[in-house]
Amino acid sequence: MRRQVVGRSTTGRRRRGGRAADERGSAVVEFVWVGILLLVPVVWIVLTVFTAQRGAFAVSTAARAAGRAFALAPDDASGRAAAQAAARRALVDQGVDGGDVGVDVSCTPYPGSCHSGTSVITVRVDSRVDLPLLPDVLGGGAPSLALDATHTVPIGQYVVVGAGG
Repeated sequence: MRRQVVGRSTTGRRRRGGRAADERGSAVVEFVWVGILLLVPVVWIVLTVFTAQRGAFAVSTAARAAGRAFALAPDDASGRAAAQAAARRALVDQGVDGGDVGVDVSCTPYPGSCHSGTSVITVRVDSRVDLPLLPDVLGGGAPSLALDATHTVPIGQYVVVGAGG
């Protein structure tokens, strides 16, 4: 059986088991520091998830808008320009930089003429979202997530009805 030593320290405070009584409350301080050290990474993870979700929603919306703009255009050349503009606008509306966006349009079964017959237009939009609160790592630019979305539109789904008729 171990006996507990009770005595006085040099400062006049009571000691128990060899520990000074002035260490009381240090567990609270340690808990606060551990809490802060754990809270910072959790906040960064939450911000990163929100940023990735915002970017994914923006790219998905951009693909849908680009497909609709291409289908409503009178020909393939103006459709590609309209799809690019619609994708940029959709990304900017969601708070994502629209400068680095790639829009790829493909058509089946008529790859040469997307606006003929029963073509099916497939639009793929690629973009990047910078990770929050991270500086450039070794001068290679800010770390980012690559995002892409695909949308398929059959010709004839969006029909412009003329005034006469």
